[in-house]
Amino acid sequence: MPEGKIIKALSGFYYVANEDGVVQCRGRGVFRKNKVTPLVGDEVVYQAENDTEGYILEVKDRKNELVRPPIANVDQAILVFSAVEPDFSTALLDRFLVLVEYNQIKPLICITKMDLTNDDQKSRLEEYAEDYRNAGYEVILTSSETSEGLEKLKPHIEGKISVFAGQSGVGKSSLLNAIRPDLELKTDDISSHLGRGKHTTRHVELITINNGLVADTPGFSSLEFTEIEAEELNSCFPDIAEISEDCKFRGCLHMAEPKCAVKAAVESGSLPEYRYLHYKDFLLEIKDRKPRY
Repeated sequence: MPEGKIIKALSGFYYVANEDGVVQCRGRGVFRKNKVTPLVGDEVVYQAENDTEGYILEVKDRKNELVRPPIANVDQAILVFSAVEPDFSTALLDRFLVLVEYNQIKPLICITKMDLTNDDQKSRLEEYAEDYRNAGYEVILTSSETSEGLEKLKPHIEGKISVFAGQSGVGKSSLLNAIRPDLELKTDDISSHLGRGKHTTRHVELITINNGLVADTPGFSSLEFTEIEAEELNSCFPDIAEISEDCKFRGCLHMAEPKCAVKAAVESGSLPEYRYLHYKDFLLEIKDRKPRY
């Protein structure tokens, strides 16, 4: 039986790519019965009735999956945040990073619209970039207008399935258009009244860019920590997780416990205070969450 990868899902059809092209497939009824929903990014076995139509028979095991956006087997999440319009937010970035880390997907931080910054803004953003590099993350400063940073970004896309994620209006589509101009993805200007952009992407689709596959998605429509438990949050902050190995108590949550290495690192300046404050805020949010029944 032929095999391929789902590159687009739309209106009950799954578009499966193989070496010879793309086959439009439907899912067999057995999927509904077994509550299996094929996702973009899935490796599948299918039966083709002709060169362009077929049925998906089997979905192979996934290494990961996201609910919003619905996509499987993601190699990395390219978190796109604008320097300005909307302003860069470490709190929102840390929220995205926690969700990506929890799903065991490698994040890459991409800060866009650097051409719109003044000297003070640029200096501050470079300080933030250095903080996140020290935490173990790859950070690339870019501009779709001037092409700054694009050559650094391209090699990270090659040979991988990447999700471009970030709030509306940060320039995800503009960035993809700058890397591959023939895409002509639709972009909307920032709504000055709302202070944020409008979603311009309607469905999940994998696009071939720089010998890799990129999902231009509506982004994470839910940024709530519905699945993460309090004890798991520590591991979603790699810098805090590393420092916490020196805490006196195993399972230290870095709140009121004595001889906490994380709090000591904040006091000494080796851990940025805002990272720790976000960790505390997220921990309280998780603890205050209503129990699921």
